[in-house]
Amino acid sequence: MVSTRTATADDAATLATLAAATFALACPPGTAQEHIDAFIAEHFTLDRFTGYLADPGRALRLLVDDDGTAIGYTMLVFGDPIDPDVLAAVTHRPTAELSKLYVLPASHGAGGARTLMEATLDDARSRGVTSVWLGVNQQNARAIRFYGKSGFAVVGTKTFLVGPERHDDFVMEQVFGDALRQAQ
Repeated sequence: MVSTRTATADDAATLATLAAATFALACPPGTAQEHIDAFIAEHFTLDRFTGYLADPGRALRLLVDDDGTAIGYTMLVFGDPIDPDVLAAVTHRPTAELSKLYVLPASHGAGGARTLMEATLDDARSRGVTSVWLGVNQQNARAIRFYGKSGFAVVGTKTFLVGPERHDDFVMEQVFGDALRQAQ
């Protein structure tokens, strides 16, 4: 049985370890390992996660198994998108980016990602956003299917850099309750 909990400052090292173990899952086949490693070394350090956890504009959640071991995590980033392609594609405000949603490969297919997604979307709703958006590599069919089943729809495209490699992402958005009804 899995559950989720809000990540705390004490979880920074755990989050950095999870990030390093899972980031490559989001990269398309053929991404150079040295570029993946450099990205991890720059963006998924203990210092970075310490900062993320201290930032009131972010919310991090852990997925834990029945013995309390962390097996996945999410990070929401609240506020308007900075990327101009995303800003144009995501039309509901206020919004939050689902910046990270990763589960260790050994735990794939057991329903934990859905549990984590539901809790994370509840976190977003509790902060008053009307939508959540994310970027997902266009070649990541498994993730695209999961996000679609979770209520997200493709609303645009953007690019994502892993080192010098340019990757094409879909921008997907989920609009909540009243904002969805008003848009119709």
